[in-house]
Amino acid sequence: MTIRVFVVDDQDLVRTGTIMVIQAQGDMTVVGEARDGLEALAGLGKVVADVVLMDVRMPLLDGVEATRRLLAGAGAGPKVIVLTTFDLDEYAFAALRAGASGFLLKDAPAEEIVAAVRTVHEGDAVIAPSTTRRLLDHVAPTLPLPADPPIPLTDREREVLQHIAQGETNAEIAGRLFLSEGTVKTHVGRILAKLHLRDRVQAVIWAYEHGQIPRI
Repeated sequence: MTIRVFVVDDQDLVRTGTIMVIQAQGDMTVVGEARDGLEALAGLGKVVADVVLMDVRMPLLDGVEATRRLLAGAGAGPKVIVLTTFDLDEYAFAALRAGASGFLLKDAPAEEIVAAVRTVHEGDAVIAPSTTRRLLDHVAPTLPLPADPPIPLTDREREVLQHIAQGETNAEIAGRLFLSEGTVKTHVGRILAKLHLRDRVQAVIWAYEHGQIPRI
């Protein structure tokens, strides 16, 4: 199956370079491009895209609001990966809360970009432990904690959630907790279902917002 990608970035060189990387992949094709959020929403209304690479800082309409509007409609929309210049970027965190499936730094290697596109297309989320953890540790302490939030998770599920929030993969969690990857996958599915979350990125944000991870 060919993965249909839409590229959004206000910098012509960055956008063109990203398009070249995507088009060089045998399993991907670029179905559109845009310079800002408004142009992106208009373009995405005319084509079918599986994954959107969305810059967060753009004129007219930034990537945060564009992501929110794009994913607010009924039905399954495209997956969104936000692109940011800074790994401690409150815009990137806001985009994750708006429904993006992950984020990448703009200077990420080409192989990391295409791997991220494949990952989110398969239904998972892009959570790089090094950058995502720093981002969340930087922004999350400013979030208000709900009073005594109801947490309908078992002790084991809460433990798995804490490892998810640290950016660990199913294989890494399985190794730490001495479980099979299949068992971890089952726990992850139950966590998302119980908390009414779409993917691992939302699980990370939920964990921070509800005080399940120690604030640094």
